[in-house]
Amino acid sequence: MLVKLYNENPNPAILKQVVDCLNKGGLVIYPTDTVYALGCDIHNKAAIDKVARIKGIKAEKADFSFVFYDLSHISEYTQQFDSSIFKLLKRNLPGPFTFILPANKTIAKLFKNNKKTLGIRVPDNNICREIVKLLGSPIISTSIHDEDDVIEYTTDPELIHEKYENLVDIVIDGGFGNNEASTVVDLSEGYPEIIRQGIGELLD
Repeated sequence: MLVKLYNENPNPAILKQVVDCLNKGGLVIYPTDTVYALGCDIHNKAAIDKVARIKGIKAEKADFSFVFYDLSHISEYTQQFDSSIFKLLKRNLPGPFTFILPANKTIAKLFKNNKKTLGIRVPDNNICREIVKLLGSPIISTSIHDEDDVIEYTTDPELIHEKYENLVDIVIDGGFGNNEASTVVDLSEGYPEIIRQGIGELLD
């Protein structure tokens, strides 16, 4: 199913439809402030397994990021970190970044592994953030790649729908996406290390 949502003012009825789908273990492709992403409710193991199968990996070995509405619930999934890290997150989020933080035991239980870190995202995009807010918990984020040798990410939601309509429950058309991913910043050692430069320019 392809549904249309506008970043400036997402339709509450459609948002509820998407959240109901996620609550039932559905898979959703949604826009972010960078590329389109595939996700599900992080508390639904069967849904996580489906996402992993689509990506061609095992869920236990998956390196999925989580999308949060804001910083208020991040501590439920990460180990304690000092105030300088929090200030760095606050300066740069919402924004086109994936920050890697030490994970707590909740993550190991969700993925049935010994995962030590977690990638967090708070995109500057009202559609995905309002979905997370309404759902009441984070959603998985894994990028929609393109099979083209030149273009790394599929930017057209209609083309995404054509490719994934039999694999996912909902594709959200939020307009054309970017073809450049987030900047990945590793904070797991207590200091910022950029391991992938993407759209985001880090404010120290």
